[in-house]
Amino acid sequence: MRASAASVVDASVWSMDAAETAATLTELTHLAAQVAELTARVAAHADDLHVGAEVGASSAASWLAHTTNTTRPAAAGTVKLGHSLEAHPLTRDALAHGDVLVDQARVIVHAVDQLPDHVDTELAEQAEAHLLAEAAHHDAKALRVLGKHLVEVIAPDEADAREAAILEAEEKAAAKACHLAMYDDGHGKTHGRFTIPTAEGAVLRKMLLAFAAPKHQAATTAERHPTADAMGRAFAELILHIPAEHLPKTGSLPATMLVLIDEDSLLGRVEKAGVLDTGEKFNPALARRLACEAEIIPIVLGGASMPLDVGRARRLHTKHQRYALLARDHGCRAQGCDRTHGLHAHHTTRWPDGGHTTVDDAITLCHWHHQRAHDTTYETTYLPNGDVTFHRRQ
Repeated sequence: MRASAASVVDASVWSMDAAETAATLTELTHLAAQVAELTARVAAHADDLHVGAEVGASSAASWLAHTTNTTRPAAAGTVKLGHSLEAHPLTRDALAHGDVLVDQARVIVHAVDQLPDHVDTELAEQAEAHLLAEAAHHDAKALRVLGKHLVEVIAPDEADAREAAILEAEEKAAAKACHLAMYDDGHGKTHGRFTIPTAEGAVLRKMLLAFAAPKHQAATTAERHPTADAMGRAFAELILHIPAEHLPKTGSLPATMLVLIDEDSLLGRVEKAGVLDTGEKFNPALARRLACEAEIIPIVLGGASMPLDVGRARRLHTKHQRYALLARDHGCRAQGCDRTHGLHAHHTTRWPDGGHTTVDDAITLCHWHHQRAHDTTYETTYLPNGDVTFHRRQ
């Protein structure tokens, strides 16, 4: 077979017309499937014979990877496919004749192996034959979907319960796998990766597609899937348009971002960077735009603002006082604490001792240090720079 392939190494393809090129390419694809089956069959036999043991290889797959410079996962996958095909002769025969491709064969044997234990051999073979027939019309991705519905073909009475059980198991696994990782690269960009369940993913995708869709009503071009950068911009736009009233509260305030901007910069008289209450800086133009967003709270420094001093009229700080505290303190004022979220407003002079509910007579503390501030076993010391320290009393 290698000699036959070698005989056409120097053969030119430019002389083939479109029909001949298409036919040749199709035949070569089927030939690749046939060679893959033979390779997998021999690899499984090598595994049975423990080929490579004489040179200290831990397995035939390891030996194959080292000898042929194949990656270990690829070599192990070849051996595994060979053994799987031994248990599924219908699929092995189809692959050996080039009637299915390797990725289709893998999907088919996996789907049949996932059938309930009580399904007998005859029904399992019917299911395998069904997927092999569908392989003539569907690629591996579509076959994977069809494979989840095999029970509907071989045992329709059990299909609904089976599908519900599969979906429940997938949803539980997805819930456990949920994660999100984010980091700032220090150059104006935040990177991240996340895993969420399919349902929530579908909702997110639909929202992003709405943001990424052409906005001009007269657009008549054929609809195309948005590019990755368009989806990224849509995601950023979605974040800025989440209604504040729908956000959870932290420290008695909605999880709303505060934008600190000088009045002169807001009016365009000077170009000075804006600052978020969490400390991040950004260019003045963006600061002005964010200050106009409905769901962003602007704190204009040096300009007219809400009245903040309510004296002894009330014990709890108002929402606008809390915003002002966040804008001033940039986080928990306990010395050495770096928490910037879920902060509480704390009276530096206790309310029962005559303290006033003002911005000047308050600082922001995280939940942990706020508890320490009211813990009589700790001594609280307020420093001239506005920070606070705690020491356990002797």
